[in-house]
Amino acid sequence: MKILKWTIGLIIFAAFFYFNFFIYQGALMLQLINVILFSSLMVLIRVIIGPTAADRIVSVDILGVLILGLTALLSIYYNESFFIDVGLIWALLSLIATLAFSKILEGRQLDD
Repeated sequence: MKILKWTIGLIIFAAFFYFNFFIYQGALMLQLINVILFSSLMVLIRVIIGPTAADRIVSVDILGVLILGLTALLSIYYNESFFIDVGLIWALLSLIATLAFSKILEGRQLDD
């Protein structure tokens, strides 16, 4: 069963890679944004079906990093600097959320 899941995942990844980089003829920046959005979708699936709470916490942290990268790419694509500000705020909130989730997972209260 595990090999079947890995095979299906590899086929989905290969199909996305092929269509995004060989069939789709958009700008490279749009292709990179597609990669980040696809990765975010995979991370959201891990958040939903993660077997343990630690997996979910790591997935939420990875999602924060992906959103930070997305805001950086959008800032370059649209030539607007406020996306960087949004990314910095998102990074700070992601750090605080990860610390809070870790403390809850440890069994402590937030005020400890």
